[in-house]
Amino acid sequence: STLLKIKGVSQQFFHISFLVNKHKPWIESSYHGVITENSDVVLLDPPLVALDKDAPVPYAGEICGFHVHGLSAPFEAVVLNRTSGEGRLRARGPIDCERQREFTFIIQARDCGTGPEGHGEKRSHKAVVHVEVGDVNEFSPVFGQLEYHGSVTEGKVYDSILQVQASDQDCSPQYSQICNYQITSQDTAFAIDRNGNIRNTASLNFDKKSHYKIHVTAFDCGQKRAAQDAVVHIHVQPICKPGWQGWSKLIDYEPGTGSKLLFPKMHLETCVGWVSWIRTTVELETSGAGRGCDRQSHSERALQKLCGASSGSTDLLPAPSGVFNWTATLVADGGRDSDLSYRFDGRQAAKIPDWVVPQNLTDQFTITTWMKHGPSPGQRAEKETLLCNSDKTEMNRHHYSLYVHNCRLVFLLRTDYTQTDSFRPAEFHWKLEQICDKEWHYYVISVDFPVVTLYVDGVTYDPYLVTDDWPIHSSQIDLQLTVGACWQGMVNNGHKKTTKTTGFGARNIISYFRGSLSGLTIRSGKIASQKIISCLQTCKEGLDITSPESLRQRIKFHLNPAQSLVVMEGEDLEQMNAALRKVSYINSRQFPTKGARHLRISTAVQCFGEDVCISVPDIEAVVMVMQPSEPRIIITGAEHLTVPASNLALGLSLFRDLHIISTVTNTDHRSGALKEIAHNLDYCDIMVLGEELRAGLESLELHHSALLGKHLEYANSSTGMSIYGVDSISHYTEVIRQVRYQSRQAVDSVRTFRLTCSELNGRYTSDQYMLQVNILHGEEAFEHVNHAMAPPKYMQIIHPTVTESNSYSLGE
Repeated sequence: STLLKIKGVSQQFFHISFLVNKHKPWIESSYHGVITENSDVVLLDPPLVALDKDAPVPYAGEICGFHVHGLSAPFEAVVLNRTSGEGRLRARGPIDCERQREFTFIIQARDCGTGPEGHGEKRSHKAVVHVEVGDVNEFSPVFGQLEYHGSVTEGKVYDSILQVQASDQDCSPQYSQICNYQITSQDTAFAIDRNGNIRNTASLNFDKKSHYKIHVTAFDCGQKRAAQDAVVHIHVQPICKPGWQGWSKLIDYEPGTGSKLLFPKMHLETCVGWVSWIRTTVELETSGAGRGCDRQSHSERALQKLCGASSGSTDLLPAPSGVFNWTATLVADGGRDSDLSYRFDGRQAAKIPDWVVPQNLTDQFTITTWMKHGPSPGQRAEKETLLCNSDKTEMNRHHYSLYVHNCRLVFLLRTDYTQTDSFRPAEFHWKLEQICDKEWHYYVISVDFPVVTLYVDGVTYDPYLVTDDWPIHSSQIDLQLTVGACWQGMVNNGHKKTTKTTGFGARNIISYFRGSLSGLTIRSGKIASQKIISCLQTCKEGLDITSPESLRQRIKFHLNPAQSLVVMEGEDLEQMNAALRKVSYINSRQFPTKGARHLRISTAVQCFGEDVCISVPDIEAVVMVMQPSEPRIIITGAEHLTVPASNLALGLSLFRDLHIISTVTNTDHRSGALKEIAHNLDYCDIMVLGEELRAGLESLELHHSALLGKHLEYANSSTGMSIYGVDSISHYTEVIRQVRYQSRQAVDSVRTFRLTCSELNGRYTSDQYMLQVNILHGEEAFEHVNHAMAPPKYMQIIHPTVTESNSYSLGE
């Protein structure tokens, strides 16, 4: 019962206490404060005072504390008088204006509750406090750089030679702004304005004094001076002519050295001091090297395979060789060090042998060629035929042809009457400046009948004119494919040409071409993609920019796709000088074409407030590509073989112990040591000397399996065999060792074969390797044992007079 009485009293006491502390403290809803950095006193407006309606009741009407919300707020509030509720806001530590200029946080007041222990306390509403930090001028101005350089031309007074700049780390506008600059050197001919622009107050004389050194200080708006002066160097220049200085007119380029800087010490002398904008153009002229520049000089057919096109193209202008001999009488254009091209002067043409002409052309095929052509001489321009497939005898019908007429490119395609008996598109005309600009261009005629598309240097052009015609009636007349002119089967007087023609006659050839051609191919189907076309015309030499990322923020660069033109724009002269020093020449060909590459640099300059202030003369220089280290291709093996005639029916391995060696070396420019250069061949010819192989009785044989996994093909004829394709020396050696000579009937006692190999389309050719085969007849054969008479039993023997293989590259 005693415990129950005590409990009742306690409950009654707490109920009374609650009734005493009836009200929450009250404060203003917001406060604005100011604190000076590096002090702890915050001046608040209004003052920090908390009121409680429970006053004058002890504890309940008194203020015991203020609570600051926000861990990031470096402030605290203390109670100065519990009865009046007066408080003070102060910083817990030093306040730095440069780190944070203002703070916003929440504050709350609490009363003392109902007793000394603070039970039953009540809190006010939350008020917003915004404190601004007052700045102290504690930092001195600091110059952005301690040394400045400017130049003036003698006899000229400038409004501004250069501008110095200082900054201040104080946080307020009053103390962080630079209000004044001052030259501290005595007796100078220069003045400075409040923005830091230095000018000369009188004209200067170069002979009297060419260099001035002055000291400059800065003051912030609180009149605090810079701790360290800046030194300004003013250079007096004699009257000069604007232009590029520090460049060499002749730059030697050693093949295999990668990228070489063209102007490592070059700088532009403007003679006007500061400029506002500069544009510099560097142009590389490479028209003297091969087909417009240094491209790979493999055959067009080989390049198509290397660029990813499928097999099947026919090279109509190959390097002259034993089997591909129809180009032997044409005039090479460009010399042995350049890409293989032929010059046609209006009197030359080449008849393509029947076994070479593709027979499977349908509604889809592609013609590719490089062409350099100028306007036709004379007032009346005649047709100039690049390629023509026409009747060999009886008539003069053109089945398809590609020709130039009045600087227009025309492609003629006549369909067979068996396919249709109505008008169909037959002539496609393009008018382009490139056709007669006397420069090399790459042309691709893509036929997807009835649509014919022309690509010139990778750009697509649709014909501006398409004319229709009747189809050609089918006949048994053989066709003649001609390059550089067009064959007519009927002579000019109207009589039929019935006898077989083995050579050219003036009355059988019309529409000669005048210009240069290279890499003329025809293939069934279309070239796969724009990417392949771009690959085929890619230059292996051009301009480059070393480490452009270091200047990209202040200099704009443009490098054209052919890498023959670099355009740079910027506002800073020194940055432009630095950018030009990074321009380099690079030639990635293993054996580049030697000779000169011309450079031209043109410059446009603007000054402040003017369109054009100076004229900078163009300059010309020459990159001289030195003679590359040439490969020497050596072929070794047995010089004589002796074999019984009866065993030749099984086939004789002619080159079983063949070795092909290249001795090309180059100097490693980093170590100075000689290093061997690995390179490829692109064809090898096996020629039969003396009488040709007798059709059906003698042949050179190569099994198709020998080509598996290699980028090689072969062509066979009565005069020998050609193995071609861009591939390694080891692959060529492996394939040639499998070539066999077969004779099904007794022949003469001696057969002689000549083997030559080449790379880069005949640019580098091996020595001539001669092999003499002595054939024993009758009793002589029993006295001789030949160790090279074990042909594989699986060998397939092929007997046509002329055969050509397909490609067996595994990479396609």
